[in-house]
Amino acid sequence: QVQLVESGGGLVQAGDSLRLSCAASGRTFGNYPMGWFRQAPGKEREFAVAITRGGDYTWYADSVKGRFTISRDNAKNTVYLQMNSLKPEDTAVYYCAASARSSGSQLSYDYEYWGQGTQVTVSS
Repeated sequence: QVQLVESGGGLVQAGDSLRLSCAASGRTFGNYPMGWFRQAPGKEREFAVAITRGGDYTWYADSVKGRFTISRDNAKNTVYLQMNSLKPEDTAVYYCAASARSSGSQLSYDYEYWGQGTQVTVSS
């Protein structure tokens, strides 16, 4: 079992930056590939970014590529999402997730453990 807690969301203006954190507890964090998903009001949850167990490889949705960066610190049991050049369309609840079996998956059902989410609102 892995428990995940996101933090760092908030209200910002277009063009600003935010860094989200996801703190993990429970089983060995470094065993799990991680991902960030987001869900905007009235829309389905969508993949944003993912990272391998060791942090050596990452995947990005086209909508965030070049603006978002995922990283992890296994010693601190934490994964980060640095978001730059934020746009109003980035407004969503952001969830971190851990996968027990699949690295880099863009499918939510490949992730077994989820945080409660953190709200990011970008005003124009």
